[in-house]
Amino acid sequence: MTTLETRSPLAGVEHALESACDHLIGLRSAEGWWKGELQTNVTMDAEDLLLREFLGIRTEPETAEAARWIRSEQRADGTWANFHEGPPDVSTTVEAYTALRLAGDPPEADHMRAAAGQIRSMGGVEASRVFTRVWLALFGEWPWRDLPVMPPELMFLPSWFPLNIYDWACWARQTIVPLTVVTAYRPVRRLPFGLPELRTGRAPRRAARGGWEAAFGALDKALHRYERRPAQALRRAALRRAVEWIVARQEADGSWGGIQPPWVYSMIALHLAGYHVDHPVMRRAIRGLDRFTIRDEKGRRLEACQSPVWDTALAVNALLDAGTPADHPAITGAADWLLREEVTRAGDWAVRKPALPPGGWAFEFDNDGYPDTDDTAEVILALRRLDRPGIRPAVERGLRWMAGMASRDGGFAAFDADNDRALCTRLPFCDFGAVIDPPSADVTAHVVEALAKERPHSPVLRRAVVWLLKAQEQDGSWFGRWGANHVYGTGAVVPALVAAGVRPGHSSVRRAVTWLERHQNGDGGWGEDLRSYRDATWIGRGASTPSQTAWALLALLAAGERSPAVERGVRWLVERQRPDGTWDEPHFTGTGFPGDFYINYHLYRLVFPISALGRYRELS
Repeated sequence: MTTLETRSPLAGVEHALESACDHLIGLRSAEGWWKGELQTNVTMDAEDLLLREFLGIRTEPETAEAARWIRSEQRADGTWANFHEGPPDVSTTVEAYTALRLAGDPPEADHMRAAAGQIRSMGGVEASRVFTRVWLALFGEWPWRDLPVMPPELMFLPSWFPLNIYDWACWARQTIVPLTVVTAYRPVRRLPFGLPELRTGRAPRRAARGGWEAAFGALDKALHRYERRPAQALRRAALRRAVEWIVARQEADGSWGGIQPPWVYSMIALHLAGYHVDHPVMRRAIRGLDRFTIRDEKGRRLEACQSPVWDTALAVNALLDAGTPADHPAITGAADWLLREEVTRAGDWAVRKPALPPGGWAFEFDNDGYPDTDDTAEVILALRRLDRPGIRPAVERGLRWMAGMASRDGGFAAFDADNDRALCTRLPFCDFGAVIDPPSADVTAHVVEALAKERPHSPVLRRAVVWLLKAQEQDGSWFGRWGANHVYGTGAVVPALVAAGVRPGHSSVRRAVTWLERHQNGDGGWGEDLRSYRDATWIGRGASTPSQTAWALLALLAAGERSPAVERGVRWLVERQRPDGTWDEPHFTGTGFPGDFYINYHLYRLVFPISALGRYRELS
């Protein structure tokens, strides 16, 4: 490709935009939506095989395809990681190893010996997370009595009482409820092999606990005593209520919440409660998994969830930023599809907001019980730029619902309001992933940007802006909950603040600009390794990626910068564009659970550079 050294910067941008937009438009589905692959790690595929083994529906062709994919993701040292070039993860490696044993890989094979040795060096199965040990317990490879207890009687706690199910984030709530059923039954269905080679013989290490941790440790001991002899009438009623709750929340596509964890545990729970695999609920659930399955030359893999609404809104905004006419068929078709995806019924969010009328958009094809403010904001930002029948009423309903989801402190979380009771995080069961949904800077920023365009004098907007200003880190950045990490948070907040009327010369904006410029890589791009969630030395550091470079540029451009940093960032994008118009991005830049679960959104590498280059051209 011709580089910026041999043509004017703007000419290089024009060529890059034309090529990228052509590629993006070519990815649109016939129905009008966009959906990039949502790549995670091999626990999705390992757990799918284990689920099918437990239900008695595993087939050899599926097993062989999934095993081929799992093997392809093993690293040279024998381990598996949770993200590209990340550190080895003991739980992921245990689950991958177990799945390969199920596929027939002998423990004496070189790749299996290497994996087992690494598992032992990391502490063995004893060091794995609770969820991994739940899977092992299902097959008799871990004793149920050594797992933390979550009794189904939780279903009877009222919504105002601590640790009731609505204190959990929606994704955790939908996972915990079926797990209370599973752990009440404590099933064991033996595998045709054991896993002694993964054990160290040492008890799991437990950090010294005090305060709430000690109190919940004592509570867990009491619950273990109760589990040995539960009140039978109460237990039966609790299981019945839990099962009814699960069935009522199955989505139209057969999933639960459109995400893998509650989906698989709900299937196991219902199966234990007497739902045969031929039951309509189970048939829909099993059939729905096919929609989340990708097959290619590397094998068969599952997406943990899918992002068509999010991807479509981002694609529409990117194309419009690049100057694509609003009446282009790709944009009008996407708008019509988005209008059909509006959520029109109440979900779990209504427990805390009972008077709020429904509206907004969800993340998935079929996730009507769980719309979120993040998607709603992005869809509003896209639709408001178009003139199509039905748009204005849908935008108004979305604005009303989104604004109504403000938390007490003025910030916005993704799925619920005031879902910030940290007691849930102290439970021994909760050693993996975020289990509450407090307000975050990136979500609040997206809501602020949408409100600024539509409700510039709203008190809700003013409170959210104050929330963002208070949430700024000491170094000038903002934390990114749903994307990696401070580059994502800062890239979202600065454009939102400027849209809301905060002047580019404001000290908060200038501090953010300084932080971004200081963290630009020597090659001109930006990147932040996902280890920054656990290790502060990684904040703002990492290999340059197209999406993160674009996030930084979006912030700098919103702040009015036409500095050498901006020019170098634009040059980085233009020079690294592939001949087909897109960019390579093997690194994961999306976040599911900070510190634990990460995502490579395959469309991020395209939509965000288009937006950044389009806005750069517009300001040139």
